[in-house]
Amino acid sequence: MTDVASDPLHHLQQWLAQGKKAALATVVATWGSSPRPVGSHMAVRESGDFAGSVSGGCIEGAVVDAALEAMRTGSPKLLEFGVGNEAAWEVGLACGGRVQVFVEPVVSPDRLHMIADLRARKQPFATVTDTASGQRALVSDTLQGALALSAAQIAEVRRRIAADQSGVMEDGLFVRVYSPPARMVIVGAVHIAQALAPMAKLAGFDVAVIDPREAFVRSGDLANIHAIIEWPDDGMKIVAPDARTAVVTLTHDPKLDDPALAAALRSQAFYIGALGSRKTHASRLARLAEQGFMPADTARIHGPVGLDINALTPAEIAVSIMAQVIETLRAEAS
Repeated sequence: MTDVASDPLHHLQQWLAQGKKAALATVVATWGSSPRPVGSHMAVRESGDFAGSVSGGCIEGAVVDAALEAMRTGSPKLLEFGVGNEAAWEVGLACGGRVQVFVEPVVSPDRLHMIADLRARKQPFATVTDTASGQRALVSDTLQGALALSAAQIAEVRRRIAADQSGVMEDGLFVRVYSPPARMVIVGAVHIAQALAPMAKLAGFDVAVIDPREAFVRSGDLANIHAIIEWPDDGMKIVAPDARTAVVTLTHDPKLDDPALAAALRSQAFYIGALGSRKTHASRLARLAEQGFMPADTARIHGPVGLDINALTPAEIAVSIMAQVIETLRAEAS
């Protein structure tokens, strides 16, 4: 889930509501080594304060200066920094990377309200920007905004929304996709869950822990995590895993893990992982086969769960799981 306190767009809304001038900088393209992905935002207000990042720190000063100029002139500007750019050396982007940043003054809260509403409803959508003029369209179930788009352009934007793929289209228009956060459903409020749940939340996932044992899900580092105090049969119906959901079972207990795995296999969950040794996993696969699941189905399960990094402690195992989940998510998006 997006941390509202650190969300640049939330800061923009606050500043505009206070009558402050503000600008938004967005990474529109990168080449080579770039510390921030396409679509990264940085909000800047007239005092020079900013929220968010477009480079991890090395070009922020130059971008703030450009944002202040955009507030003064009312005109957007497309900036480019790279290893061959003298300004890039001055600000520290000398690592071989190249980045384009679109800086625009923000004067109306209407677009931000629309974006906030769609994000609150967890509806995928995209903004499409002409970086030369600053004109924009917002594509969701409907089409809004001053920028006219052809049927072919709208189809390409919708394809990018489905693929969660921000970037510049062949016609030069910049598409910034806003997808709902990926979700992680953890079955079993065990020691590993105590480390994995907050780690996944920090990585931007919406996290839910399913366990019928209330005392387990209300304790320690799980106290602030969404708890579903149900048997997994019912809990998985509540979460309804989709293509942006990872399911991780951690209990070793077939009566808890197996129903969750069966539900996950019947869903489009992008990741399914199950804790246990190879021997435990072989027994698990045999039980699932008895339920009618074919080898091609159960091959989706990462078991033993996590990347093989010789993890020993619950925290180390959580790191290995989190890394494998992110690796799978990024592979799905590429």
